Amino acid sequence: MADSPVAPHVATPRSQLKRKHGEVVDRTADDVANEVAAAHVTNGGAEDQSALQERKLEDDELSGEDASMFEDILDSIELEPYVAATDDPTALRPELMAGLRKDLRRIGPEAFIEKYVTSRKIPTRLLGTVFGIDPGVGIDSAWYVRVLCLAILRAYHKRQKLMQYNTIDDAANLLRESKNIMVITGAGISTSLGIPDFRSRGTGFYDKIRALGFESGEDVFDIHMFDEDPSIFYSLAGDILPDQQRYTPTHAFIKLLQDKGKLQTNYTQNIDNLEELAGIDRARLIQCHGSFATASCRKCKVQVSGQAIFADIRAKRVALCKTCLQNPPAPRPQKKRKHSKPRKNGWEDSDDDESSSSTAYDIPQPGVMKPDITFFGEQLPDTFFNRFTDHDSPTVDLCLVIGTSLKVAPVSEMANHLPQNIPHIFISREPIEHVNFDIQLLGDCDYVVYELCRRAGWELRHEMIPEEFRVKVRPVEEFSYRWQVKPRKSKAAAVAAADSETVGSGRMLSSRVGSSLAVPPHESAGGRTPSPLRSGPACTGIPGTTSPSSRNGYSPQAPKSATPQIQGRSVPAPMTSKTSNSNGSSGSGGDTFFALLQQSVSKPPPPQP
Repeated sequence: MADSPVAPHVATPRSQLKRKHGEVVDRTADDVANEVAAAHVTNGGAEDQSALQERKLEDDELSGEDASMFEDILDSIELEPYVAATDDPTALRPELMAGLRKDLRRIGPEAFIEKYVTSRKIPTRLLGTVFGIDPGVGIDSAWYVRVLCLAILRAYHKRQKLMQYNTIDDAANLLRESKNIMVITGAGISTSLGIPDFRSRGTGFYDKIRALGFESGEDVFDIHMFDEDPSIFYSLAGDILPDQQRYTPTHAFIKLLQDKGKLQTNYTQNIDNLEELAGIDRARLIQCHGSFATASCRKCKVQVSGQAIFADIRAKRVALCKTCLQNPPAPRPQKKRKHSKPRKNGWEDSDDDESSSSTAYDIPQPGVMKPDITFFGEQLPDTFFNRFTDHDSPTVDLCLVIGTSLKVAPVSEMANHLPQNIPHIFISREPIEHVNFDIQLLGDCDYVVYELCRRAGWELRHEMIPEEFRVKVRPVEEFSYRWQVKPRKSKAAAVAAADSETVGSGRMLSSRVGSSLAVPPHESAGGRTPSPLRSGPACTGIPGTTSPSSRNGYSPQAPKSATPQIQGRSVPAPMTSKTSNSNGSSGSGGDTFFALLQQSVSKPPPPQP
């Protein structure tokens, strides 16, 4: 099969990645999407002519919010594309749709828009189905044409699979040969420590938040809600406060890449700061969503170590800025004025120095300390954009994506903004469709990186990897580039499985792993079997709180952007031989792998160099 044509790489405009976070960007630095769409769709019917004229005028004053809205629409189309029913007589034939996409790759977006959109050779809304747009979507012609043209541009610039890379051995060879490896990581690389992710059904932190009456799990991480009432975040943050003293084999794998001089940058979406614990150099680490490592005052901006507010977080008490308390400014006279809406709970945010009081003096209030994790509505650090566009994009020679479903922008867009000839490898439990990876290795992250190292001839040392551990690799049907990686059952695991079956039949036996009795899954914390790597007091429930929608009618809608990764609290150590996680989320760790490790993980972590 001949390789698909590869589009030339163009330097990534920084504004393309920034738009998703509500930032008003420099339009002159943006991509040519709107300009191409406006320039080439000008000779259609009278209705489209009028719509396009209005859109041209609007392009010059397109706000960051509008741009973000279009990106959200395109993201939703890409994640859940429209597919016509097989018996729909009005639908385009699959072979015609494939031919149109091939024609786009051949002639480019400008000529394609001129040929098919401007000429109305194919009805506009029918043409949109080629790119996953629902023809019945409730937007007018002007908006539909704009979305269609942007979808055409995105489809053209979307990364194409490199046909020469397909197998796990290809992936191991790429590891050996590459010198500048970019690693993008998500919550899945930490789940083998018992740290839950955000979005897994039933077990994710957002589901717990919604169960308390919040409209959306993201509400707790909305910066506007935090400034209005920080007590909501502080009442829940104890359950996501990092308290781990171990890192996973996947963290050790990234450190191994660094030791071999191959790691260019690790972009992590996690806030647990385990990368530093593993020894990843700060100069090679970009924490896309911040971390608990530091905290800052929302008023005076002073930054302190995150540990300075850990006691307040665990006590569910709002942490106030000590600098503000020690150096309060003198009260200033202020004219009385009326307020239609007094400030809630007396909290004062960083951007409003006016008091909500109607007294003759403004009594300054200390600022509230916020962990330096990126909330919804906050910008990602400039170091993220600068590092990616100026340093990594031109020089990277391999991209590894590990333990993330790539559903949160702008990290989800990074793969499509790298040069087209750079190999991409995806490692996670579930495959993804919206990014064209060259190789997809499906399984727990720790299993996969172990096997990659073995095939590359590297030794990956970690206390969670027993000497006799082995995996089996099988192809996924109908896909030459997808491989399932699962652990082989050892003798110890077989004995443990037999014990588990005996316990299930009603006879209580002590576990073969350690001396503690096995705990059936339905009796463990949260209805799940606890990981042996988590020890200490049992996890406490999240305290009840009223829904944010009941507070003065306030019900924020968090934008779909940067999402922090959460940190689990400790649960009792005893476990069965099977540590299952049926939610299907990306992650590392698993059943037989952990059953072998009870004694090894009970030892204290090795001293850090």
